[in-house]
Amino acid sequence: MIFKAKNGAEIIEKINIDENEAIGKFANLNHALVVVKIENDYLLGWHKWRNDWETFGGLIEAEESIRECIVRECEEELGISKVNFEYLGIVHYNMPPSYWVKDWHEEYGGLYGITLSRNAIQIIEEKRKDKDEIGEIGLYSELKAQEENIDEINEKLLEFY
Repeated sequence: MIFKAKNGAEIIEKINIDENEAIGKFANLNHALVVVKIENDYLLGWHKWRNDWETFGGLIEAEESIRECIVRECEEELGISKVNFEYLGIVHYNMPPSYWVKDWHEEYGGLYGITLSRNAIQIIEEKRKDKDEIGEIGLYSELKAQEENIDEINEKLLEFY
């Protein structure tokens, strides 16, 4: 186990496997996330329904690859396209009951990283589409200084990029 959050959620392992091989290998591979680096800092989004700051991404739709998922999610949540995503591997979790799944469960997610310039923040603010789910964006260092509620699992994911 790599990390255990206060709510019991665990990052069990990070698996280095080719992203194309991963789809068929893990039955519970259901999402893709991206760590967004802005110079020496990270960009997070305020998830309105979960009331915390998180990395960006979402659920893989039917017939969608992991990469197609993260490209779509970044177009929706960040308003960006045609960026060079770095595939970081598959993250294996043990997750507590939630709004989506009523019991403890294991799941897997694709993890990517991108590095953007500081002026990308203004472009993201102007072009991001999904403001119903992701209400605001903010830099990790500033959020920590303000003692904002940052999801512990997502905070740990930053260390992978």
